[in-house]
Amino acid sequence: MYNLDQLRMFVTAAKLGSFSACARKLGKAQSAVSHGISNLEIDLNVELFDRSTRKPTLTKEGQHLLTFAEATLQQAYELESASKSLSNNEETQLTLAIDDALQVPKLFSIIESFAHIYPATTLNMVVCASSDMVQLVNKGLADIGVMLNDMTFSREVDICYIGNLTFVPVVSKQHSLTELAQVTSADLIAHRQLMVRGVGGEQQSSMQPFSSHIWWTNDYRTLKHYVERGLGWAYLPKHLVEGDSSKEELHRLPVTFDHKPWSVPVESITQKSLSLGPAAKWLISALNDLLDSGS
Repeated sequence: MYNLDQLRMFVTAAKLGSFSACARKLGKAQSAVSHGISNLEIDLNVELFDRSTRKPTLTKEGQHLLTFAEATLQQAYELESASKSLSNNEETQLTLAIDDALQVPKLFSIIESFAHIYPATTLNMVVCASSDMVQLVNKGLADIGVMLNDMTFSREVDICYIGNLTFVPVVSKQHSLTELAQVTSADLIAHRQLMVRGVGGEQQSSMQPFSSHIWWTNDYRTLKHYVERGLGWAYLPKHLVEGDSSKEELHRLPVTFDHKPWSVPVESITQKSLSLGPAAKWLISALNDLLDSGS
């Protein structure tokens, strides 16, 4: 019966176009590769390579079976990774809850690295408003939360400050507020304000309304679409406003009450006294750098 080593020889020889290159790649003698592939052909009762030319080329049957051989090798790799992760006490899955405002480009670089380092751990990501975060983590619905600080100290979870996220006030370029050289808090009262709050109706204490008329949603990307369509004004994360398409759609309001760009503290949270596995510890450590320069 054929084995994984023979399948590896078959796939490598097919990719490199020669048995000798395959032998060098796998650190084997060329005769061992030729013998291994010949035995595989006997076991499969199929000729995989046409050897009538100077370099062996895949037959039609070989081309058809190559995909299956690659899939078998991939499944074997995943099985080995899963068994290794279990023996290392790695988690089978983790749930990360994160505020929509914190989906900065560096987040996805961190997740990509996580996938390479812990390939057998399933990562679930839940996007939610910061005001819902503590409850999710406390109920065990998320292992790690990354949230905007709500200016209160929660004793229910373990907290780690990881940086600040900058917000800027914006409107659509077609909005009447763009006509003002300076915008005061009084100027904003008459215009619809667009804000974020949790599904239970809780809003962040750090983000208080100015206007008498408010529309709510629970994520900043929806808020951004609202602003682009002229439905009102809002404070949006600076990284959402500075995208190429956003620059053409949005106007930054020159408000008189923000001397410098307004920033909100960001924290990662976990359940109190929760025993963390190696994958969770790595992810928390990586998320500590989420807002560092270059994110």
